[in-house]
Amino acid sequence: MDKAKRLRLEKKGWKVGTVAELLNLPPEEEALIEIKLALSQSLKRRRGKQMTLAVLAEKVQSSEPKLAKAEDGDTSTPMELLVKAILATGGTPQDIGNTIAQTQRRLASISN
Repeated sequence: MDKAKRLRLEKKGWKVGTVAELLNLPPEEEALIEIKLALSQSLKRRRGKQMTLAVLAEKVQSSEPKLAKAEDGDTSTPMELLVKAILATGGTPQDIGNTIAQTQRRLASISN
C-alpha cells in the first residue's frame, strides 16, 4: 500500500498494518502462514491449467474437498499435501523453493 493511501486511512481512524501485526503473530508463524498461502495459490494456478480436481485427487490419493480447501488457503491443510499436489501437477522442488523464496522476499520488503 502506498504511503498516501495509508495516511488517508489512518486519518479516518483505520488501523493499518499486516495480519501479523493485527493478530500479534510471531515472525515464524507469519512466515508459515504466508508460505502456505503462496503454495496454495501456486497449486491452484498450476492445477487449473492442467487437470480437474478429480484427476489431481486421484493422483495424490486425496479427496476433492481437501484439495479444494488446499487451493483456497485453508490453514488446516498439511504442507505435505500442498507439496505432493504441486509435484503431481509437474512442479519441481525448485518451483516450490522459488515460491517460498519469493514469499520470503515479499515479507522482508513489507517489514522494511
